[in-house]
Amino acid sequence: MRANVSLRYSLVLPIYNEEQVLPRLIERIRLLIHQLDGETEAIFVDDGSSDGSVTYLRRVVAAEPRFRLIELSRNFGHQIAITAGMDAAQGDAVIVMDADLQDPPEVVLDLVAKWKEGFEIVYARRVKREGESWFKRFTASLFYRLLERMTTVDIPRDVGDFRLVGPKALRTFRQMPEHDRFVRGMFGWMGFKQASVPFER
Repeated sequence: MRANVSLRYSLVLPIYNEEQVLPRLIERIRLLIHQLDGETEAIFVDDGSSDGSVTYLRRVVAAEPRFRLIELSRNFGHQIAITAGMDAAQGDAVIVMDADLQDPPEVVLDLVAKWKEGFEIVYARRVKREGESWFKRFTASLFYRLLERMTTVDIPRDVGDFRLVGPKALRTFRQMPEHDRFVRGMFGWMGFKQASVPFER
């Protein structure tokens, strides 16, 4: 992305051994960028992949000026990869999403629409989980119940890291010194005006 271009959006995608899904992901990210109403960059953060993810992304990034690649030296974990991408993002609004396509990139358009209503943080909330077992649903529910007991921070249920973050929240996030990061908890703690967009996973 040219340095003199004013960026409206930054997409941050942590990557860990996603070689099989990357061609389809890149295709859908390109389509999404064409639908957004401003200049957009996509930042892929490789979190120490051991498959061919980095090799594939290097080729894609070399041919696509809107794409950037951050290569972490080893596997630091999902939360650190998200943080690295958000620190590098240049857009007015930063959208974090997983790379495995369980969270549909097209939902970003709904996040943007809600952001324009005046919300600083807009998170995607899963209303249906296709193909998940009863045990997976049970353990997810148990996780959120335990989390509610352990903290006074309001962390919505069925919400992961798929969200849009506006400039005020992004500045606050970058100033937070936490080393052991739980990103969704950090955004819940901030207190900015927040909203959700439902989607089927």
